[in-house]
Amino acid sequence: MTAKITMGMTTWTEHPVLIHGEQRPVTLNEYAQHFPTVEVDTFFYALPQMKTIQNWLTMVPEDFQFIVKANQGMTLHKRNQEKGEVEQLFAQYRRTVAPLVASGQLKTILFQFPPYFDASVADIDYLKMVRAWLGDLPVAVELRNSSWYQPGVVDALVSYCQDLKFTLVAADEPHDQVTAVPFKLVTTNPDLVMLRLHGRNKKGWANQGQSWRKTRTLYKYSDQELAMFAQQIQQLTPQPREVCIIFNNNSGKDAAPNALALQKMMGVHFAGLAPRSPEQLDLF
Repeated sequence: MTAKITMGMTTWTEHPVLIHGEQRPVTLNEYAQHFPTVEVDTFFYALPQMKTIQNWLTMVPEDFQFIVKANQGMTLHKRNQEKGEVEQLFAQYRRTVAPLVASGQLKTILFQFPPYFDASVADIDYLKMVRAWLGDLPVAVELRNSSWYQPGVVDALVSYCQDLKFTLVAADEPHDQVTAVPFKLVTTNPDLVMLRLHGRNKKGWANQGQSWRKTRTLYKYSDQELAMFAQQIQQLTPQPREVCIIFNNNSGKDAAPNALALQKMMGVHFAGLAPRSPEQLDLF
């Protein structure tokens, strides 16, 4: 295995196992003692102030990195936007993440597109505009429409992402759902391969009710399932410089225990972060 392995979770506040089960929000400083990266969804809803980002940087080691979500206007969750309006938003976004870029702590910008973003000519062209508007900034895309993964289309998608130097996210989710996409682990960016593990809760994934946030990612991966991910990562060809695994199965606070278990299984040690080993957390 030549790729660097990194792991993290979505947000840092909701992982009580990292603070011995205390029922309070975990601070970024506490989180960063255990994992080298975190995914931040704040940007999806509204761009944070630059001083907020600068404050984050004071709480983490200098080699800690952030995965930041693209704003909902950039992922076309907001409909009927004028092209000029979207382009202006991209420019504002680039200014906002400038402190992360300057410090070398922006791992990637994550575009999690809506299910209606499909393999149409217009949406294919939009991916090209994303690259143009973000210049050489790192970009990862998670596609949630099965049209991208149809025979005859998926190979072209992989090639297109390679040309644009996009990381095509391998998403694990309940794959037998009508709207689901397959788990496809492939190197489209030599710098970064990314897995986002949402869990396999079929009932929760399909929940459209008010409780969807509590059930959608309510899932704990088994050791056998984690071993499957480890095996696929080890067999990945070609090997990128880094493989990053993000656990989003946290409705039941299972993300951190699963990440710590996979860390141990793969023999990965994040040097300079954790004052305590996973064994000291009495997880195993």
